[in-house]
Amino acid sequence: MSRPNEPSDGELVRRMSAGDEEAFRTIYGRCQGPIFRFALHMSGSSTIAEDVTQEVFMFLLQEGSRFDPSRGTLQAYLFGVGRNLVLRRVEREQALVPLVEEQPPNGNGARPEGSHALPAVQPADMSKTELIGRVRQATLTLPPNYREVVVLCDLQEMNYEEAAEVVGCAVGTVRSRLHRARSLLTGKLREFAEPERRFVARTQPKMARNTS
Repeated sequence: MSRPNEPSDGELVRRMSAGDEEAFRTIYGRCQGPIFRFALHMSGSSTIAEDVTQEVFMFLLQEGSRFDPSRGTLQAYLFGVGRNLVLRRVEREQALVPLVEEQPPNGNGARPEGSHALPAVQPADMSKTELIGRVRQATLTLPPNYREVVVLCDLQEMNYEEAAEVVGCAVGTVRSRLHRARSLLTGKLREFAEPERRFVARTQPKMARNTS
C-alpha cells in the first residue's frame, strides 16, 4: 500500500518495467520483509525463504505487466506468487501432509477484524515470546491449507479480506480454516506442554527433598 505523497503500486510497477531501478528498490523495500517472513513461517527453512523471496522478485521483474492494480494491492499479488512458490518447494522437500477435512466453526466464526488471536494455551510460566515460538513450531505441523491462514492472519496480522485475496478463496473459507487451524494448534500446544509438565512433576519432589 502506498503512503501519502508516494507513488502508487501501479505507478511503481510501470516505472520499474520501464527500467527505473529506484522504483524496483522501493517495491523491494516495502515487500521483501513480509514475503520472506511468510515463506519462513510456511517452510521453517531460511534457505527456502531466501530462495522463494528471490524468485518472487525475479518474477516481478520479468512479469510485472501481469499486475493489475484494480484487482488488489501489489503486496497481496506478490504474496500470492510467493504462496505458490513456497507450497511447491515444500512439496518437493517434505512428504505431503494429508489435508484435514474442514469443519465449519460454531456459529459464524466471526471475530473482530484487526484482532489476531493465538491459541489460548499458555502455561503460567510461559512468556509471550515463548508462546509465539511454540505456535510457530506447531504451525509447521499443520496441513498447508491451515498453515497458510495461521501465518497470514495470526503471524503476518492480515485481516480476513487480505488473506482471502492472497489464498484466492472466499472470506468465509478463511474464517472456517482459521477456526479449524486454531483448534489443531491448541491440541499441538497441549502435546508440547505435556512432557514438560510430567518432567516438572517428577523433579519437584526431588528438589523439595534436596532442599529440606
